[in-house]
Amino acid sequence: MDVSVQMFAVARDLTGCDSLTMAVPDGANVALLREQLFARFPALAAVAGSLQFAVDQEYANDSTPLVPGQEIAIIPPVSGG
Repeated sequence: MDVSVQMFAVARDLTGCDSLTMAVPDGANVALLREQLFARFPALAAVAGSLQFAVDQEYANDSTPLVPGQEIAIIPPVSGG
């Protein structure tokens, strides 16, 4: 199944793309998608601890299941003042 992955800030810088479509197996969850992304973009794995994932605009944990057509956002740390 295909899901859409949106990259922001450092994730975009490290991958060189704003968005991409990833094929994941049926029954996949955020953890599996994360593994596939880090295998494809090793530089992204270096900042893995500071990244959050959102599925259809809601923060998600590794066990969140994925379904075809969902939009996943990789969200870096946010700061401001």
